[in-house]
Amino acid sequence: MSISLAELGEAELLRRLARFAPPGQLSDDTAALPPDQRPLLVNTDVLVENIHFSDATTSAGDVGWRAVAANLSDLAASGAVGIDGITVALVAPGTTPWNWVEGVYEGIGEALQRFGGVLLGGDCSGGEQRLLSITALGRLGPLRLHRNGARPNDMLVTSGPHGLSRLGLALLQNDQRLNGVALKQQLRDAAIQAHQRPMPRLDAFQRLLESRPEGLPWRAGGTDSSDGLMAALQGLCTSSRCGANLDRCALPVAQHWPSGDLWTRWCLAGGEDFELVISLPSSWAERWLQCMPEGRCIGTITEEPSMIRWSDNGEPVDAEGFSHYSQI
Repeated sequence: MSISLAELGEAELLRRLARFAPPGQLSDDTAALPPDQRPLLVNTDVLVENIHFSDATTSAGDVGWRAVAANLSDLAASGAVGIDGITVALVAPGTTPWNWVEGVYEGIGEALQRFGGVLLGGDCSGGEQRLLSITALGRLGPLRLHRNGARPNDMLVTSGPHGLSRLGLALLQNDQRLNGVALKQQLRDAAIQAHQRPMPRLDAFQRLLESRPEGLPWRAGGTDSSDGLMAALQGLCTSSRCGANLDRCALPVAQHWPSGDLWTRWCLAGGEDFELVISLPSSWAERWLQCMPEGRCIGTITEEPSMIRWSDNGEPVDAEGFSHYSQI
């Protein structure tokens, strides 16, 4: 049986965690970043036990990976072209096994090795509930994506399918709503992978930069779909004082995705998809989609403030995004 954090003690815990950072990085209370003329992008996300993860659905390594992925997804959706690193704040009861903490930091390390950046520092504390908060730092490239950058007649595009993470959670929880539903094994595997090991779309943003038509201004509206596709669209439309028409037949779903109200709702509002949702001039959007096999044009931006409608009948789209205070 693994030693607990209470038995380990704070000094020994910090000594063990030091191996996940560059040599000497955790020996001081601050981290110094090298000089860089590019603006610094900073964001923080928190994962709370029984809200964002549980032992029943998420291994310790997956918790660490997901925490990094959530932060880096926000950086990608803001225009980051390089990742400096992250700081980690961990809260856990004293009864928490060291093996769980070790697994979390191994997952963090795997994600950083995959996407870039290092562990810069952090803090640890006891508490009644496990909580992991990460602050990520990245460097801005030539395009600063803002939610307020959408304009009427833009094409609405996204980098990949939506709803997979929500389906993965349902599968891991043996959700009774899936009883009798024949799901392809390929879809099951992709859904569980999307939930446990999501991919921040730094690659899709890089392709966005590379596909800009010559002479076109560096202007785009963008966000990620960590809270769901509808929440992303609502954020774009509200901030840009525009609306949107969605193409019902072009919803971004995975291959073999079933049809029906539940499946449409999970696509629109399942949450934790971590895809880019971008508003672009049509010439730029078309070039980006040519190099994005899973990308999809899902509609257009309209002049009607904050209204998101179906393009076929003009009816409002009725679906809310993921809420940290409720379940879909």
